[in-house]
Amino acid sequence: MSLQIQNLTLKYPGSPNFVFQDLSFELKEPGFNSLFGPSGVGKTSLAKILTGDRRHFYGKVGHEGMKTFLYSYNTERLPGWSGVGKHLEKITPAGRQERQEELISIFGLEDCLQQRFSQLSLGQQNRVNLLRYLLQHFELLIMDESLANVEELTRETIILRIKTLYPQHHFLYISHNVDEVSKFCREIVVLRSAERHPQSIVVRGQDARIDREIDRGRLDQTMLEIVNASS
Repeated sequence: MSLQIQNLTLKYPGSPNFVFQDLSFELKEPGFNSLFGPSGVGKTSLAKILTGDRRHFYGKVGHEGMKTFLYSYNTERLPGWSGVGKHLEKITPAGRQERQEELISIFGLEDCLQQRFSQLSLGQQNRVNLLRYLLQHFELLIMDESLANVEELTRETIILRIKTLYPQHHFLYISHNVDEVSKFCREIVVLRSAERHPQSIVVRGQDARIDREIDRGRLDQTMLEIVNASS
């Protein structure tokens, strides 16, 4: 399975500026990859193009071997009155009850199941929202700041366990945390303004896993490459 973006061009109606102008890159392998760049550079717009929610653009989006794309974002909310446990039971596909229980444990949400969504903290709400997407069938899941407001150690545990549980799935992780994307992602697509050429630079990340130690020197070098590509 692979994802190819070729000569993608996008300009919003009435705007004199391009969001994308001949943007091209390819992600060949499954796993955790990242879209990285400052606010306004087009990360969310690209996510919506991939999921089919934005259709008016030029260029080609290829996704060999992938049919179902899902998009999870950190401001998405369930109805406040919705009971967390009952909602998860309702949206869990048949045969995935065991996976649901496993993810609830990994995400540390056991104590939240009897509560309404509105009673949860922002970090808990984001974990519930991401969990319900992981229970669905997909080939690519876009995580747009999906773990915002989740404390660092819990976020690291969740990412590493997702990578173990879904080794053949594609993930696009959108984050402003350069240390995080450098450590956990295989490839980081650094998006730049449409006036720059090329508009994207792909940096190889350290792709941390539960059974793989990360060399601090290599991690620092990856972060430096990302910062240099962004500047």
